[in-house]
Amino acid sequence: MTFYKYQGTGNDFVIVDNRLQYINKKDTKRIATICDRRFGIGADGFILLENDKNVDFKMVYYNADGNESTMCGNGGRCIVAFAKFLNIIENETEFIAIDGLHKAKIEDGLVHLQMQDVSEIESYENYMFLDTGSPHHVEIVSGLKDFEVKSNGERIRNGVPYNEAGSNVNFVEQLSTENFAVRTYERGVEDETLSCGTGVTAVALAMHKSGKTKADKISLQTQGGPLNVTFSTNDNGYDNIWLIGPAEQVFKGEIEW
Repeated sequence: MTFYKYQGTGNDFVIVDNRLQYINKKDTKRIATICDRRFGIGADGFILLENDKNVDFKMVYYNADGNESTMCGNGGRCIVAFAKFLNIIENETEFIAIDGLHKAKIEDGLVHLQMQDVSEIESYENYMFLDTGSPHHVEIVSGLKDFEVKSNGERIRNGVPYNEAGSNVNFVEQLSTENFAVRTYERGVEDETLSCGTGVTAVALAMHKSGKTKADKISLQTQGGPLNVTFSTNDNGYDNIWLIGPAEQVFKGEIEW
């Protein structure tokens, strides 16, 4: 199997061109091994690029545990860069993922990925919850640099109200009126990742909804680097949501499937 390793602000993926449908997608154990950093290639997720009769391509995403999962924003940006590398697209595209249709474009070396509209944001005393293609718990903390992300994230991810289904967990610290630092515990990886695209999207919308910022372009500082989220508001919530940042090919290799 020929594979390509991509990363978007440190969120890394093994991506395979599966247009010929030669990958056994039910072999979750093998996918998990490929994502293992000691016994495989090592990645936060595994992505297949496949044909689709209506749009440029289809994205199939698996978490590092080998299970097919909900939308991955940084993975979406990386597969757009991969499609350009394969000459499937030029600088603009439409593709299908598990959460529906996505538009994307490449400008000045950055991948802009349009996310799904968000109409519902749940607000509680200490946190907010919303779905940006994947479910996200958003909680403001102080001292984010030294915060125990893994232990606290694991506790929230498995606890009430999320229980077995779980949620991704984002811890946030405001840096300025339009700038926030974010650290994310991802379900399916079951650890902190250097960056989470649907996570920073959730944070940007939650911070606007809660009145922490009035800006419609938010800068998010992740452990793996900066990302930007832009959006518009409407009577039903948020639309025209774009996740913007780099996506880079790291290396190419071959491995026995």
